[in-house]
Amino acid sequence: MTSGPIGLDLAEVSKANAPQLIDVPAAPGTINEKNEKSLSFPGDDSSLSASGQRDSIDADGKEYPTAEEVDTLRRVCGTVPWASYTIGFIELCERFSYYGTTVVFVNFIQNPLPPGSTTGESGTHGQSGALGLGQRASTGLTTFNSMWAYCMPLLGAYMADQYWGRYKTIQISIAIAIVGHIILIVATIPSVIAHPNGSIAAFSVGLIIFGLGVGGFKPNVSPLIAEQYEARHPKQYIKVQKSGERTIVDPTMTISRIYMYFYLMINVGALAGQIGMVYAEKYVGFWLSFVLPTVMFLCCPTIMFLMRNKYARRPPTGSVLAKALKLWRLAVKGRWSINPVKTVQNMRADDFWENVKPSRLGSNKPDWMTFDDTWVDEVRRGLKACTVFLWYPLWWLCYNQMTNNLVSQAATMELNGVPNDLINNIDPIALVIFIPITDLFLYPGLERMGIRFTPLKRIAWGFFLGSFSMVAAAVIQYYIYKLGACGNYPSSEECLSVNPAPINVWVQTVPFLLIAFSEIFASITGLEYAFTKAPKNMRSLVTAVFLFMSSIAYAIGQAFVSLSADPLLVWNYTTIAVLAAIGGVGFWLSFRGLDKQEDKLNAIPESSFKGRKVSHAGMMDA
Repeated sequence: MTSGPIGLDLAEVSKANAPQLIDVPAAPGTINEKNEKSLSFPGDDSSLSASGQRDSIDADGKEYPTAEEVDTLRRVCGTVPWASYTIGFIELCERFSYYGTTVVFVNFIQNPLPPGSTTGESGTHGQSGALGLGQRASTGLTTFNSMWAYCMPLLGAYMADQYWGRYKTIQISIAIAIVGHIILIVATIPSVIAHPNGSIAAFSVGLIIFGLGVGGFKPNVSPLIAEQYEARHPKQYIKVQKSGERTIVDPTMTISRIYMYFYLMINVGALAGQIGMVYAEKYVGFWLSFVLPTVMFLCCPTIMFLMRNKYARRPPTGSVLAKALKLWRLAVKGRWSINPVKTVQNMRADDFWENVKPSRLGSNKPDWMTFDDTWVDEVRRGLKACTVFLWYPLWWLCYNQMTNNLVSQAATMELNGVPNDLINNIDPIALVIFIPITDLFLYPGLERMGIRFTPLKRIAWGFFLGSFSMVAAAVIQYYIYKLGACGNYPSSEECLSVNPAPINVWVQTVPFLLIAFSEIFASITGLEYAFTKAPKNMRSLVTAVFLFMSSIAYAIGQAFVSLSADPLLVWNYTTIAVLAAIGGVGFWLSFRGLDKQEDKLNAIPESSFKGRKVSHAGMMDA
């Protein structure tokens, strides 16, 4: 469903960098279509001065690059607005609550109550537990939780784009998640744990409500943080450095940096939540490890309310998705064939999208076609991003092992007093350390060497690193079976308590470090790609499609539940490693041509089509 290369020359790229008819706040906290600045474009006759020279400076004194400067000047990041940092802190609190709560799920479900305990605490040398339902039950329920939480973003994105807008959707989702938190707390009260059937029932209900709130939050907070910068600096502009060097402040580079540090905040929250709640579980009980994340989560609605008049917000734009689907149906009309190969060729033809542009249809365009040619290009670009994301489930399969099977693997090795569900914090620790190093040294260093580490190249490397991490996990599991006193059944209750395999648990540093680097290249870049390639009035939806790929991975992961127990775990890790490697190869072969179009895709100017019109006060007009 893709067409040929986008034909943009340098003059068009320059025009795309010039100020557009952009959304600017007309009232505090609201982006709308009124009060737009009347700006000229390089290339328009009106942009020529009396001397006949090009005038590329807007009313605010901001100078925009010419076609030659776009091709020759060094590009730098802009300044991240402080409003983005507050959204980053909101995400930190939400991830603290999410990971702080879910990190103890495996022990709560899988392991029985330690002798003499009513809350699940075990002390230094014991193993925390509560319900004692076994590894397959814990893997199945934690997989369902993650699958549910990443399926619900589709609903949250639809409500945001269609009815509520991102800000309101986030607030409503926070309220729903709080209800889920409270029910989970009830499930961990000692008197409820004493009745495992009642506890697991309350736990399951809490999971469903909790995941519904998380699903509404995730696809909307990600675009919101980047829009704080874009609302102020939507296009490239010239900045003269102290040395006198003329540089281009590139919004794409700045947004990439925003998502790098957005992900860092995610992992600071995850790290604090996971470490703190593991020790709360081990020395106090599961109830405390569910209460503290709830308290932290209450910071989210507080900050959102206090900042309500400071955030740049896009109102909902109505039935944009419906028009995008109608556009695609019109484009595929007459291109189907009994021969599948012929159908694919027709879908990839150069004129696939060109033939359905309003200017091409002229007086024959349908009544619903109220948008311009540029919006067709934006939809095409957004659909390309969605096809890129279709490969992601094979990468998520690797990542998902970190939250269940690798936790269980840690429990079968020598812990030396360290809680088994603490070890996976190597991943957020590595991300907190290596994200700044990647941003400040690795990516700029590659640029200086003339190596363009484009988003699609990063994603491909993320697949391969994820595969390597599963190879490492398979090797560790092999030696657990080989060296352990219990052979191929190290997860039995007697082995967990007295006969762990004689391997130090910190050997898991290898797979967790590889997973962390694969996240930098695949997960962070996926969020960035969703934001930069989606039409502005469909960003929540395209972000939700990216997140939904994780849900598909969890659904696929259900097929691996039968392998998620002794003595089959080596096969589990090996199979996933092979699938991720195949995914990396297939991904690059599919999109290496698209990778060459990166600059052209980013240079598509903003469409004037916004969906339903917005009034000066930010209210929707019919």
